[in-house]
Amino acid sequence: MTRVPLDTVPADRIAAGPEADRLAQAAYDALLDDLLRLSADDWRRPTECTGWTVRDMVAHLVGAAEGHASMPVFVRQYAWGLRHRASFGGSSLDAMNQRQIDDQRALADEDLVPRLRELAPRAVAGRSRRARLLGRAPIGLDQAGSWYEGMPTRTTMAELCAVVLTRDVWAHRLDLCRALRRTPSLDPRVDGRIVADIVADWAARHGRPVSLTLTGDAGGVFRIGSGGPALTLDALDFARVMAGRRPEGDVPDSPLWAAKALF
Repeated sequence: MTRVPLDTVPADRIAAGPEADRLAQAAYDALLDDLLRLSADDWRRPTECTGWTVRDMVAHLVGAAEGHASMPVFVRQYAWGLRHRASFGGSSLDAMNQRQIDDQRALADEDLVPRLRELAPRAVAGRSRRARLLGRAPIGLDQAGSWYEGMPTRTTMAELCAVVLTRDVWAHRLDLCRALRRTPSLDPRVDGRIVADIVADWAARHGRPVSLTLTGDAGGVFRIGSGGPALTLDALDFARVMAGRRPEGDVPDSPLWAAKALF
């Protein structure tokens, strides 16, 4: 698949509104379809997120959706993360994630998926409200724990709710597919749009010309400026590099990979 090249990067960013909401729900729907195929043994498989099993990752997604759907729940989760970040290498986000997992301990494995299905539309609606009402509010990120070199240290509530949290669901679907040794199904209208937004974000962060060809159903051809290097790799591997994950295939050497995107 070949996209219209990006001549100016900021023109193609996802913004809070109907498109962001549609992509957020689509990311949940694809994830939920995959989760319906889990066997009893699959829940105990390790993922590449250190210390997390498949169950832990799904429990995190359920807990996060609870916070997105309800501001009081989010505030409790966030406050707990701040109070306990010293126990998580200084990362309030890692502490908050653990709280989300722990909050689901009473749920059986088979109850997590219907719970996430119930929460997903409410989570998308809650995120949409926060993006509209609190969009300009700045959010700082602890440079500790699961933070990785090159990752942004600040964002806004609009960016978090409209873009980053969708990437989180989307990237964890890739994590789960890798843990289960499955090939994710891809929809260019959803996965391709998310990847294109990551490209635009990354290009704005490194600020240098590049011609980037991403292969696969979520890929495209992106030209930013002129005279830059020509780089080619799989679209999902590009996303994995941006998220600080291990790629499946070869990644061409480039100093541009030092800039990462927020997931």
